[in-house]
Amino acid sequence: MASDLSEHIQQTVMVDSHEHLRMEDVWLQDGPGDVLSDLFFVPYDGGDLVTAGADDQDVNRLADHTAGDIESRFAPVADTWEAMQLTGFGEAVRLHAKLIYDMEQITVPAMAAAQPRLEQLRQPDQRLRLLRDEAKLDHVQVDNLCWACEPDESDPDFFLYDLNWRTFCNGGIEIETPYEAVGIWRGIETETGITVTDLKSLQEAMEAIFSLYGRRAIAVKSLHAYDRTLLWRERSDHDAERALGAVLAGPNKADETDRLCLGDWCLARGVELAIEYDLPFKIHTGYLARNLPMMVHHLQAGHLCELLIRYPQARFVLMHIAYPYNDELVAIAKHFPNVWVDLCWAWSCNPHVSAKFVRNFLHAVPSNKLFAFGGDTIWPTRSYVYSVQARKWLTKALEAEVCDGNLTEQQAMDVATRLMRRNQLDCFDVEGTRTAVRQAMRITM
Repeated sequence: MASDLSEHIQQTVMVDSHEHLRMEDVWLQDGPGDVLSDLFFVPYDGGDLVTAGADDQDVNRLADHTAGDIESRFAPVADTWEAMQLTGFGEAVRLHAKLIYDMEQITVPAMAAAQPRLEQLRQPDQRLRLLRDEAKLDHVQVDNLCWACEPDESDPDFFLYDLNWRTFCNGGIEIETPYEAVGIWRGIETETGITVTDLKSLQEAMEAIFSLYGRRAIAVKSLHAYDRTLLWRERSDHDAERALGAVLAGPNKADETDRLCLGDWCLARGVELAIEYDLPFKIHTGYLARNLPMMVHHLQAGHLCELLIRYPQARFVLMHIAYPYNDELVAIAKHFPNVWVDLCWAWSCNPHVSAKFVRNFLHAVPSNKLFAFGGDTIWPTRSYVYSVQARKWLTKALEAEVCDGNLTEQQAMDVATRLMRRNQLDCFDVEGTRTAVRQAMRITM
């Protein structure tokens, strides 16, 4: 019999604070072509398959419905699937099969038989329905990996966008690089009309980007941990000017020292602009997806302490519980009033650790500093599944607190509401962002 707490967690409308969801037209035109390509989200599930022994090329074929029929693509990874199905990612695949396609076991006949269901989901407005009505989400915050925070016409109040700062944090200047997954990336000169020739023009271009998109962004976001250490140092204009000169001189002219110097300078300018525009600054900490070269010690949230100290008026959202440095992150959140912690992606990386993290966090840090959910994926089907997984393990964590006598059931329900929506609505200016997005739509109509 479900407890009042579990029922409360199931029914509470939750904020999704982190996704990379593709827009409606991409879902309709270029979404997963068959059930196999929807079931296995290669950047995450594929990582565990490769770790279990699958060939990388065989894993990549799972997502490509043009690379062969379901049987020929699934057979090479079938044994490694059996080995990884108990991981957090594996649990998500099993939930995906059950909840989306009513499959008790993942078999070739079952996947083929479920194809009509996928075709139903890849119809207009089904993306929104699945996320808003089935996943019970208040809204989703999407990082499209670009500066532009264009209104999402399928529901501009529901899909809110981050202003991405990754390239700057890496010490790079995007001249003209398309991002075909969303089709809205524009180089810095096209975007702003400013040719970057020195530090002054670079700062003017940054300010112009915020002038264009800052009001309609829900946050600023960087995932530069995928490219460099999180260790941040304050850099002088003199040193940054020299580093920028090397970057602008052409390919291979700037070395790692140059890029780290310019990246640190650009990160600081991004934080200052985020303060000016009253935007939280989200930073990826901890584990990296898909077996990429991972210097795990580069990923510690503690590397950001100088930045947190330098900008006490900023609101920093440190993402993914910095796994596996989760205890360090608890200490950081306990100490710094300007830090919030996001469980986005953590539930699928390691649900047991994430449930334990919630319990540890509640006994060390005020409960208004933790966000419960972000799916961190591209298709609405998997976002829905990750929301179910998060509710399941959050329920386990808070029920354990009640069982141990640390919380009454009513207190646990109040905490759940905080973690699932109240904290996010306090940290992010959701209504202000929605108003700015509607205004932008009126101007462009």
